[in-house]
Amino acid sequence: SIVADVGSLARLPFILSDGHLRELALTGKDIDAARAERIGLVNEVLPDADATLAAAHATAAEIAANSPLVVRGIKDVLDEQRTAAVAASLRYVAAWNSAFLPSHDLKEGISALLAKRTPHFTGD
Repeated sequence: SIVADVGSLARLPFILSDGHLRELALTGKDIDAARAERIGLVNEVLPDADATLAAAHATAAEIAANSPLVVRGIKDVLDEQRTAAVAASLRYVAAWNSAFLPSHDLKEGISALLAKRTPHFTGD
C-alpha cells in the first residue's frame, strides 16, 4: 500500500472536514452518492444525467450573469490560495511514497489485490 496520491490528500482538505477526510483516507472506504452529499463531497445528488446537465446549465447561467472581471478575480484568488498548498502536499506525498516502494507491505498489497485476497500487512 502507498499513501493516496494523484492529489486527493492535497485537495480534499479544501472540501471535507478533517474527520470525514481522515475516515475515508485511513479506511479506503467506498461511499455512496447520498453519503457524499451529506459530508459535502458533492454539492447535490440529482436523479439522472438529464437533471444533472440541467442543473449545470442553470449554475453556469447564474455565473455568466455576473461581471466577468469579478468572476475571473474570484476564481484567481481561490485558485492561488489552493495552488501553493496543493504543490507542497504533492511533494510531501511523493517523498512518503518513494519510501514505500521497497516495502514488504507494498508487495503484499499488490499480491493480495491480484490474488483477490485480504492483505496481511506487517508494517515492513
